[in-house]
Amino acid sequence: MESLVRSCYKRKSGYSFAKKAGDIAREYGIGRIARLASNENPASPSPAALKAAEEALRTVNRYPDENANVLMHALRAHYRHEHFVTGVGMDGVIETILRTLVDPGEKVAISTPTFSFYGLAAMGQGADVVTVPREADFSVDPALFIRQAKDAKVAILCSPNNPTGNATGTDAVRQILEGIEGVLFLDNAYVEFADIDYIPLMKKYENLVLGRTFSKVYSLAGLRVGYAFTPRWLPPWYNRAGTPFAVNSVSMAAAAAALADNDHAERYITHVRQWRKRFTDEIQYPVLPSDANFVMIDVAPHTSDEMVGELARRGVVVRSCRSFEGLPDHYIRANVGEDWENEQFIAGINAV
Repeated sequence: MESLVRSCYKRKSGYSFAKKAGDIAREYGIGRIARLASNENPASPSPAALKAAEEALRTVNRYPDENANVLMHALRAHYRHEHFVTGVGMDGVIETILRTLVDPGEKVAISTPTFSFYGLAAMGQGADVVTVPREADFSVDPALFIRQAKDAKVAILCSPNNPTGNATGTDAVRQILEGIEGVLFLDNAYVEFADIDYIPLMKKYENLVLGRTFSKVYSLAGLRVGYAFTPRWLPPWYNRAGTPFAVNSVSMAAAAAALADNDHAERYITHVRQWRKRFTDEIQYPVLPSDANFVMIDVAPHTSDEMVGELARRGVVVRSCRSFEGLPDHYIRANVGEDWENEQFIAGINAV
């Protein structure tokens, strides 16, 4: 029966997950593991979000609101923008955007190295996937990107980029928007940690979609809530293509409440910026400039997996960057965690 599986999934492996903290604890007999591999917020969700989730849990005998009105109203009030779509995490938004816009055989252009799920989702849609390499410093060359993505149905750019951490400036994004024929999906999963704002571009460009998530700054990774700013024309078609009742009642209630708790978000943003500087100043290996809640570190002469193994033995879980297409095999990625986790990480990596 396995012959029925589509050939694209036989040719290419799926998403690569980091090793679980519990597995490392058992393997090395370590009681407390610093979990810095998944770009998660180490803080619990906002009390308001927890209360809203608990109240919504009492209603889960019923299907969620198909229009996600409680979340849509919260997004519109918070951002003063009218048109949004939602999904099961950023991944769900990406999949549905591609399902809405891309026919099999049409081109999807992706700036690399970057988050691997873009390519997997495009492959699942039957797209012709074209990768556009970044410069040696991991910046985006707008002219090169336009040449490769000009006739793409969808072009995908992550800013701040995962795993490199650097953001692409608004002038470069504007140049790309004016030079391509299709839609630019700009993944802004980490934008709250950067000093850059792409939302004003929505007023001018009908081919821009800004993807966001509640997984990072709002501490809701386990509830899987993604959303996107869109032009006026897109939501009716997105909703037609989307999975019914995709975002559950508990998730949308928690997300709406979290959005209103600015203090919770700002505390984590401040925490991230303080520790990004300490990582840069105190780690003995080159730490690349970052606008996200993580840093990428050049650990040469070690390979990515060698350093991940050394840190695991010291009670720290970080992400090997070996699986990121186009990235040399001597980088790791580590997010900002709790104070003790960050201290354990600095001590551990400086001992290797």
